[in-house]
Amino acid sequence: MEILQVKQIHKIYGEKENKVHALRDVSFTVDQGEFIAIVGTSGSGKSTLLNLIGGLDTPTQGQIIIRGHDIASLNRKELTIFRRRNIGFVFQNYSLMPVLNVYDNVALPVTFDRGKHMDHEYIRDLLKELGLWEKRKRYPNELSGGQQQRTALARALANKPALILADEPTGNLDSATTVEVMGLLKESSRKYSQTILMVTHNEALAQACDRIIRIEDGRLYERKKESEEPGRTYRSDRPHISDRPYVSDRSGESGRTAGKGGDRS
Repeated sequence: MEILQVKQIHKIYGEKENKVHALRDVSFTVDQGEFIAIVGTSGSGKSTLLNLIGGLDTPTQGQIIIRGHDIASLNRKELTIFRRRNIGFVFQNYSLMPVLNVYDNVALPVTFDRGKHMDHEYIRDLLKELGLWEKRKRYPNELSGGQQQRTALARALANKPALILADEPTGNLDSATTVEVMGLLKESSRKYSQTILMVTHNEALAQACDRIIRIEDGRLYERKKESEEPGRTYRSDRPHISDRPYVSDRSGESGRTAGKGGDRS
C-alpha cells in the first residue's frame, strides 16, 4: 500500500537574480513499511525535501500526498493536526523537552492531540522494546546520547504515524551508538510496519536501508540496490541514473526524474 506520493515537486526560494531552485521536478512513491535513505552532498536539497514531506514548508509546484491527503490543500490548523497524527520526526539534536522525563517526552505528541486516546500500554511496550522502561522517570540530562535518541524515536512512534522522517538521526552519536540506533530504526520498521525516510551523509548507513534516493542539485536519482549474491560486492559508486522518468513496477506512478545542473539549496 502506498503511504506517500511525491509528484513533480519544485521548490524555489527568492526572486529574480536571487532565485534558488532548490528542488526540480522530484517524483517518487513510498510503500508502507519501507525504510528509505535520502543521500546527497550538503546543499543538494535533501533536507528541503524532508521539510516539504513533513509539512514544515510548502512546495512552489507539485503535490505531496500522504495517506490519500494532499497536504498542500490543508489549512494551517488542519495541517497541524494531520502532521501530529501522521508524521513522526527524529532530529539530529534529539529535541527533547528538558523539563519532562522520558515517559512524558514520549507521550507528549498524544497529549497534544485531545481527540486521541492515550494508549499507555502501547507506550509502555515501546519503552520496553527500546530499553527505556527502567529509565522512564529520568530527565534528558540524565541520559546518554544514545538513550536520548532512543527516547526521540519512541516519541516519533507514539502516535503510530504514517511516516517517520529522520534527519541525520545518528549525526551526533559515536560509531557504536550509531549502529545501535540504526538497528532500532530497522527493527521498528519491521515490527510496526513503519515507513521511515532518513536523510544521511553516511553511505554505509544508506546501504542498510531498503532503497536509496540520491538528491543532487535539486534533482532526484533513485539508486536500486543490487541483489546480495554470494561472492558479489555492491558497488556504492555505481548509481543507476536515467535521463527520463520511469514507471514504478509496483504502483504505476511516475517515479524518478534525472538530469544535470541546477542551483543548490
